[in-house]
Amino acid sequence: MKQNIKNVVLVHGAFADGSGWEAVANILKNDGYKVSVVQHPETSYADDQKYTKAAIDAMDGPVVLVGHSYGGSVITEAGNHPKVAALVYIAAFALDEGESCASIEQGLPQASKAFKPDSNGNWWIDQEHFVADFAADIPRDEAEFMAISQVPISTDSFTHQVKNPAWKTKPTWYMVATADRSINPDQERMMAKRANAKTVEVNSSHVAYMSHPKESANLIEEAATSTSATAAA
Repeated sequence: MKQNIKNVVLVHGAFADGSGWEAVANILKNDGYKVSVVQHPETSYADDQKYTKAAIDAMDGPVVLVGHSYGGSVITEAGNHPKVAALVYIAAFALDEGESCASIEQGLPQASKAFKPDSNGNWWIDQEHFVADFAADIPRDEAEFMAISQVPISTDSFTHQVKNPAWKTKPTWYMVATADRSINPDQERMMAKRANAKTVEVNSSHVAYMSHPKESANLIEEAATSTSATAAA
């Protein structure tokens, strides 16, 4: 008998933390899912893998693993964990072998020109451009707070090359944000297509999981109900 998956692990992207997942997490919890939000530090790809795998380990059964933006790079490798039954990318980097977030951005540049490095090996978004380029369709005061509380991403995290993409062996879903200025929407479509992902599109800024929490939760629940839990045994 097929058993639906009831565990969801949510992985945030660059420049953000896990708090942006709150609306999605609340919908999932109300629908009976057990949710874990990973608070990875973006200090290195290895660190971010460690935090994500720890959250997966802590779950008591099969998991739907969800990543936004850079979090897609994280779940692409962490998704090889035996408990992970399905992957969901929300405007995220579904990288292939040898690719990094940086190489995707160079291949078809994003609209934003506000990503800037500092002298410590970290990358930031200029605060004056953060709202327009990252979170244009959420309440402005919320977006402005994200700008001043942003988590910088390390050059290591941004340039790390994926070695073993989990989407090649696990069922995959993808949400394209058609008004994304942080990842080119055409790159999102390309990554979704080659991953054979069940794909939806929303008219959204980069933070589709915040501006479209119902649609994001629906996609995650579709992954959970469409994937046999036995696949993660």
